[in-house]
Amino acid sequence: MTQVADARLRVDLTFTPSGTRVRVPPGVTVFDAASWNGIAIDSTCGGHGTCKKCKVRIDGPVPPSPLDARAFSPDELRAGWRLACRAQASTDLSVEVPPLVTRPKAATVGVGRQVILRPAAQKRYLELTEPSLSDQQTDLERVLAALDDLELRVDLEVLRGLGRVLRAADYRVTAVIVDDVLIDVQAGDTTGNLLGIAFDLGTTTVVATLLDLTTGTPLAVASMLSKQQPFGADVITRISAVMMDPAALDTLARLAHETLAELTAEVCGQAAVDPARVCEVALAGNATMTHIALGIDPEPLGVAPFIMSARLLPEVLAVDLGLPVHPRARAFCFPAFGAYVGGDITSGLLAAGMDRDPRIRLFIDIGTNCEIVLGNREWLLATAAPAGPAFEGAAIRCGMRASDGAIEVVSMTPDEVTLQVIGDTEPAGLCGSGLVDAVASLVSVGLLDASGRFVPQEQAAAVAPGLAGRLTTLGGQADSVANTERVFVLHWRGEPGDVADSVYLSQRDVRELQFAKAAIATGWNILLEEAGLGPGDVQQVLLAGSFGSYLSPASAIRIGLVPRMPALRVVSAGNVAGEGAKMALLSVRERAGALALLREVRYVELSDRTDFNDAFVDQLAFPS
Repeated sequence: MTQVADARLRVDLTFTPSGTRVRVPPGVTVFDAASWNGIAIDSTCGGHGTCKKCKVRIDGPVPPSPLDARAFSPDELRAGWRLACRAQASTDLSVEVPPLVTRPKAATVGVGRQVILRPAAQKRYLELTEPSLSDQQTDLERVLAALDDLELRVDLEVLRGLGRVLRAADYRVTAVIVDDVLIDVQAGDTTGNLLGIAFDLGTTTVVATLLDLTTGTPLAVASMLSKQQPFGADVITRISAVMMDPAALDTLARLAHETLAELTAEVCGQAAVDPARVCEVALAGNATMTHIALGIDPEPLGVAPFIMSARLLPEVLAVDLGLPVHPRARAFCFPAFGAYVGGDITSGLLAAGMDRDPRIRLFIDIGTNCEIVLGNREWLLATAAPAGPAFEGAAIRCGMRASDGAIEVVSMTPDEVTLQVIGDTEPAGLCGSGLVDAVASLVSVGLLDASGRFVPQEQAAAVAPGLAGRLTTLGGQADSVANTERVFVLHWRGEPGDVADSVYLSQRDVRELQFAKAAIATGWNILLEEAGLGPGDVQQVLLAGSFGSYLSPASAIRIGLVPRMPALRVVSAGNVAGEGAKMALLSVRERAGALALLREVRYVELSDRTDFNDAFVDQLAFPS
């Protein structure tokens, strides 16, 4: 009887517009109910109540939490808007989920180098003699004899079908080889059909590029938001999910596989090719994302002393990544330098040629975890700095991902503000590049002082008379102190003066950016100190990743994110991780170069530096 009674302790949640209906125990949050059932609700904190992005509209009795009161206007609260991570389901509910942006603006190409085309995957057309009583070589011996310049291993599945293929094709076949493994024997001449896919497995965005390995030509490219997004925007939230619930590892791995599989289908569909023709893939991802995709417990990466399972992985098959390609296709996963300088950085350094250039260069991949490499062809130093989620739009009051409606470029004079918005639509929020531009512009026109505080109203009216009216407060009168926050309005969405309905930059947002830029600047300053150099010795800065592609070099210099130098020497390197992955598919020589980087780069750990905190505080101020 007790079991029957317990079975009835469930509430029904209906999610719209999908129409999905789920049954969960009462008291479960709407966010968890959605996540358990594969319904994606926007979040960058993984449902911990810090990002305020998981907005849903609920039809049913769910009282607002204190956090809801800060996230929504009174009218929105009355309309049923709640934060899904704080809304507990105690009765049957209908939940409207706003559409999730699954295709944020992302860099799909980047700085790369020309390579000598020599892929690890190859095809050889063979015209074999038929067996006879005087020639009783086995089928396998016959094939291997025709490939006598190679010492090959053979997959068992090849043997299972080898005899049928040879006889059906009158012994005119194509051998498919990856590295030193014979993975297939195909009827006829299929040498013109040899494909590979290069993946940049980012924490937020995943990019796939389909390549013709016979010519080196890219055939299609696609990107999408990682399906792991409901578990948080950074690797720490993903690791935390596994630490709190070991079963989450299987879920996260499945979501990684679904993301990679969907992109595989998309790029093959664009090129109108059969995914089974893909014989090899290359994957560049940070250590956490790679561990999770392969089903390896990432928990040791999240706690000191931050140990990886392996820097170099054993042989990996594409099927280990859930890919619907050739069933015996191989996967090359880039090796990592450390728990927080992963294979994506190895791939990026390969593409950027950091180990080939005589100049002293600074490579910065900006994100929640910022990887930094300093050096030239003689030496390389690497580190990772905890930048936080500000550049992803998280922890920013009006922050959002780089999608339609996001302000991505901001410029100011003392009299006006000019905005550039993704999709040429009305501004809905502020993405990372727009955040940096806005702060840099406010510093330049004199509305933010070196400490990062908005200047008094009288001073604002004097230095920027056309902008002073935009410098106001949220939550009270301009001169009130209690329960108010000073903000700068970038765009009035409603009536001028309605601050709550505007797109604005708050004092707290400025602080978030200061913390992020200070962590990064501390990282590269410590590397310079290790090398016995100063900022003036840096001859070029490479800004890597999607965020680096759209970041204004002038703004980065103005706020002290990178060393002061001519803006033309700060280069947006784009998706260099993806470029390195393409190079590894196209050239075994470049792949060997990626492995050699493990011996050439010295990793500097910041977490045990006694001088880190003092150096961090020194970098908080904006350069005068």
